[in-house]
Amino acid sequence: MKQLRQEDKIIDNVKKIHMIGIGGSGMCPLAEILHSKGYILTGSDNNESDPLKRVKNLGIKVFMGHNASNVEGSELVVYSAAISKDNPEIVRAGELGIPTMERSHLLGALTRKYENVIGVCGTHGKTSVTSMITQILILNKCDPTAVIGGKLPLINSNGIAGKSQTMVCESCEFVDTFLQLSPDITVLLNIDNDHLDYFKTMENMAKSFTKFVSMGKICYVNGDDDLAVNAVLEAGVEKVTFGFEKTNDYYADNIKKGKFGFQFTVCKKGEKIIDLALRIPGHHNILNALSAFAVAFDMGVSAFGIKEALEKFTGAGRRFEFLGEFDGWCLADDYAHHPTEITATLTAAKNLTYNRVIAVFQPFTFSRTALLKDEFIKALSIADKVILTPIMGSREVNTFGISSEDIAKELPDAVIVDGFDNIADKIIETAKENDIVITMGGGDIYKAAYIVKEKLQ
Repeated sequence: MKQLRQEDKIIDNVKKIHMIGIGGSGMCPLAEILHSKGYILTGSDNNESDPLKRVKNLGIKVFMGHNASNVEGSELVVYSAAISKDNPEIVRAGELGIPTMERSHLLGALTRKYENVIGVCGTHGKTSVTSMITQILILNKCDPTAVIGGKLPLINSNGIAGKSQTMVCESCEFVDTFLQLSPDITVLLNIDNDHLDYFKTMENMAKSFTKFVSMGKICYVNGDDDLAVNAVLEAGVEKVTFGFEKTNDYYADNIKKGKFGFQFTVCKKGEKIIDLALRIPGHHNILNALSAFAVAFDMGVSAFGIKEALEKFTGAGRRFEFLGEFDGWCLADDYAHHPTEITATLTAAKNLTYNRVIAVFQPFTFSRTALLKDEFIKALSIADKVILTPIMGSREVNTFGISSEDIAKELPDAVIVDGFDNIADKIIETAKENDIVITMGGGDIYKAAYIVKEKLQ
């Protein structure tokens, strides 16, 4: 029996919920789940978007713009982390004595309504693996509920409300939000130096992962990542390992390059199970696929059923997402915003059959760029040509004295371009036949890629 928390009591005692920022990619799947459980929902948002259309299509009433009157009649107000405390709807909820709850707390409460919650954590690869497991379960008629950090093309959404007792949940370590969740099965992909503005040290970060893993009964862990394995040993839960080394419970053998990604044999404890041919590039995606395979196989899904689902998987939105071919060159977009991810994405591109790899990178947050400047330079040097944008500060003020010029001056021939229209023009001017251009970053650089598509289609 899962231990209940304060927010669970609130959720169990209300019927009418108002969601501020309901069209956000993190809020939309929660709205779907609540709707499927019979809650009466309203929401507000400032911008039209695909997730907002999805919410409206469920018959949920949505107000455009944030107004104090929107919350009247509600018994609970839910808001995303992007909503400020002086938002008129939050202020009005306070005046009316309506309880408020941040999105991660609501997600935590929802995980305690399912008997089998799979929490996917790790510094890199969470969205891809959450998407893979979800796709496997949907295509094998397991009817899961899922909350994903990116869009899964199969459902054209960041999440789905299923009827089974299984929930797949991307579990993010940023400011320890994943500690709100209650997983039964955990997947720990890796531990790397990110969010150190919050964690301060790698030791603190590893301790957080240990806390998360200890909430589950069993952990599927990357056996080739010492930090991750130690975090699970500290947690004292049952572990299943996956990786390239044959000492792992699940490992990849006979690895070969394919047209769209790697081909390999999945083995379990020395026994060959099945051959897989991925349709997503990158060595790291072998590990991602292995982890998803292991979880589903141990849940009783057939090896052939998993193979079929994984071989149809073409990536989550913004995870090496191919956007089209123009005049013989290819355009792709990727969420890579950390040096390890940039290295993985650019190395994956180099393993394909293109002449040149052109990276278009938007640095995200001043603290990360300052802390990892040398690592960014090394990662971006894998590309044949680099186009940079100014740093997107997001929630930060630049107290670090850092700029994109500090990266550009260390890369031969790198240029800095400001404004998405100008970036799109620079991409079109630079790309030649048989090149691949990849827009990369955790902010809104994908907008430049879509402007390129509009200009050339």
